[in-house]
Amino acid sequence: MAQLADILRTTEELWPRSGAEEWDAVGLVVGAPEDEVARVLLAVDAVQATAAEAVDSAAQLLIAHHPLLMRGVTSVAADRYKGAVVTRLIRGGCALLAAHTNADVVDEGTSAALANALGLTDVEPIAEARNGIGGIGRTGVLASPIPLRKLAERVAAVVPATAVGVRVAGDADALIRTVAVCGGAGDSLLAHPRVAASDVYITSDLRHHPASEAREQALLSGGPALIDVSHWASESLWLERAAAQLRERHPDLDVVVSSIRTDPWDFLVTTDAQPKEKQ
Repeated sequence: MAQLADILRTTEELWPRSGAEEWDAVGLVVGAPEDEVARVLLAVDAVQATAAEAVDSAAQLLIAHHPLLMRGVTSVAADRYKGAVVTRLIRGGCALLAAHTNADVVDEGTSAALANALGLTDVEPIAEARNGIGGIGRTGVLASPIPLRKLAERVAAVVPATAVGVRVAGDADALIRTVAVCGGAGDSLLAHPRVAASDVYITSDLRHHPASEAREQALLSGGPALIDVSHWASESLWLERAAAQLRERHPDLDVVVSSIRTDPWDFLVTTDAQPKEKQ
C-alpha cells in the first residue's frame, strides 16, 4: 500500500496545480494524506454512480477530472447530490482528488490524448503555456489529407459512443489536413489564430451563436470546419493514459478506469426526414 500523501506528490508531478486556471478548484477534496491506498479509480466525473463504483470496488481514492466542488457551497448534506457523493465517499473510506485544467495543459493531458487517438503528428499547444506548463488545446497534422466526412467518422470511432453522437459543420467532401482539438468545452478558442488557420476544429459543447458566427466568418475569410463531440467522451480518452502514468510510478497500486458513462444524455430522438443542405 501507498500513503495518500505519496500519491498526492505523484499527481502534483504529473498535473501541477500551478497549471490550473485561476477559477478552477483542483486537488484533494475528501480524504486524509496519512490514509493508506491500495486501489485507485479514475473517472471524468465525481457523481453518485462513480462514487458508488469506487466504494463498492474497495477503492481508497477516486481521481475525477471534473471538480465536484467547483463553486462555493453552503451545505454538503446528503439530501443534495454533492453532499450525497461526499457522504458516500467518506463513509466508504475513499478519498477524492480533482485534476481538471491542470490535467488539460500538460504534454500528456486531455487534448493531447485526443490528438494522439486521431493519429496527429507535429502536435503543439493552441494557447500559450500557463506558468510554463504545456498549454490548452492542441494542433496537429494528419498523415495524409482526408475528406471531412471521413475524419468525422474517425472521430466517432475513437471516442466512446454517446446519445448526442458527432455533429459536423462544413463541406463533407472538403479535404482536411491540419487539425485543432480541445478536449472539453472549447468555444473560447474559436477565434484563436491557430484554430482559425486549421482545416477543422474538434471540441465539445459548441453553442449555437459561437458556432454560427464562426461558420459565417469562415464563409467570408476562411476558417475551420467544426466537429462537436460529447464533453465527457472527448475527455474520457485521457483516463487510460493517466492510469498508466500512476501504475508506472506506483507498481503496487491497483489502478482502474471507470466503466461508467457519465455523459448526461440518455437517448436521442430522430425522424426519417433529413435536414436539407444549406443554400
